[in-house]
Amino acid sequence: MKVLVINGPNLNMLGTREPDVYGSMTYDELCKYVSDSAEELKVKMEVSFVQSNCEGELIDTIHGAKGVHDALIINPGAYTHYSYAIYDALLSVDLPTIEVHLSNVHKREKFRHNSVVVPACVGQITGLGAYGYVAALGFFAGGEEGGK
Repeated sequence: MKVLVINGPNLNMLGTREPDVYGSMTYDELCKYVSDSAEELKVKMEVSFVQSNCEGELIDTIHGAKGVHDALIINPGAYTHYSYAIYDALLSVDLPTIEVHLSNVHKREKFRHNSVVVPACVGQITGLGAYGYVAALGFFAGGEEGGK
């Protein structure tokens, strides 16, 4: 199984950006943690990562995943709240996708409570920090939708 992890704006700043909200783990440490966790799953799983601060690059990445990856994990960052283009891109590739957020967006500012992306996803994981990505991998490794 091939899973692509897509991270949006400002995720490259992990470790220094609001560590009280997002934790002290850097982006590289996050990727290593998720990769190491994938190796611990009892299924063959290849995980790759893309991060961009540009909406168009994220959309191109989603489009390029069709026929290459079996599932997507996406943290769209602030695009979560207004990018119908990312929503449309996810629908166009028809890959099982889980939206992940490090912080609990429902305990934060009101504008963060709404995701226009999540209706194109199998589900959403929020507030579990880096473990949210691992939980998504676990679902794809054995979940009803993702256990291909």
